[in-house]
Amino acid sequence: MPAAGLREFALDIRIGRIAGLRGGRAGAPRVLALHGWLDNAASFAPLAAHLHGIELVAPDLPGHGASAHLPPGADYSFAGAVDSVLDIADALGWERFALLGHSMGAGIASLIAAACPQRVERLVAIEALGALAEAPERTVPRLREAIAARRALPGKSLRVFPDLALAVRARMAAGQQLGSRLDEAAARLLVERGVAPVEGGFVWSSDPRLTLPTMQRMSEPQVRALIAGIECPTRVIYAEPAQPYLPEPQRREHAALLPRGELIVLPGGHHLHMERPQAVAAAIGDFFLA
Repeated sequence: MPAAGLREFALDIRIGRIAGLRGGRAGAPRVLALHGWLDNAASFAPLAAHLHGIELVAPDLPGHGASAHLPPGADYSFAGAVDSVLDIADALGWERFALLGHSMGAGIASLIAAACPQRVERLVAIEALGALAEAPERTVPRLREAIAARRALPGKSLRVFPDLALAVRARMAAGQQLGSRLDEAAARLLVERGVAPVEGGFVWSSDPRLTLPTMQRMSEPQVRALIAGIECPTRVIYAEPAQPYLPEPQRREHAALLPRGELIVLPGGHHLHMERPQAVAAAIGDFFLA
C-alpha cells in the first residue's frame, strides 16, 4: 500500500466509478482530500502517515488515477469537478466535512467552500487558493486555442513506456518543465497509481483531455471575490520560492482576503506535501480537530 493505514475504496457517482484511498477512524472529523492536476490519490499517501485523529478520504478525481473518465464530448472544468466532489461526499454520506486540497485540488476546494458554506467546516489549501486569473483581453485567444486543441485531439496515440522507471523519469521531467520539482520517490507513488498496463508496457491512465487548455478563466476581481466569500476557517500553506504562475505579492494578497484565514509559508517545492510531509503535517497541526 502507498502508506500505512490507507486502503482502497470505490463508489459510484453520476459520471461513473470513483476509486481512491481512505484511512483513519470512522466517526473522527471527516476530511476530503483533493489532489492536483494529473496527480491522483497517492499524492496524499506520505502526508496521511503524519495526520492523526481524522477520517481521510482521497479520491482519484474524474479522469485521474483509477477513476472513470468523462464520457465522449464532455469537458473537464472546475464547475464539473465541484459537482463530482459533492457527489462523492453524498455517496459517502457526508453532509458536513473539511477539505484538504493541493494545487488544482485546492482550487476546486476553494470553489466548494465558497459555494457551499453549509457543508464545508474547514479548508486547508496547499499551493493554491481560489483560481488562476487571466486578463479579460485573453478571453477570445484562449477560447480559440482551446477549441482548436479539442478538435485536434481525437486520434492521437498514447505514449507507451516499456517499464515503470521510464514513466517515473518522464513524470519528473514534466514537473521540471512546469517549474515543479518532484523527487523520484514522490514521482513513483504517482506513477504506480497513474498508469495502465498495455501490450509492450504502460500508458498513462489519466484522460488525455485533461491536458487540453481551459476554455475560460476568471478575471482577477472574480478570483478575489471568490476568496473573500470563503467563510470557513482556512489555512493556506505555500512553498517558498513561489511558483511563477502565482507570484509574490499576489498570493499573500489573496490569502489576506480570507475572512477567517491564515497563511503559512514553508521552504520546499510545489509538491511539498509529498516531499516534506512531516513539516506540512506540523503546519496543519490540530486544525481539523478544532
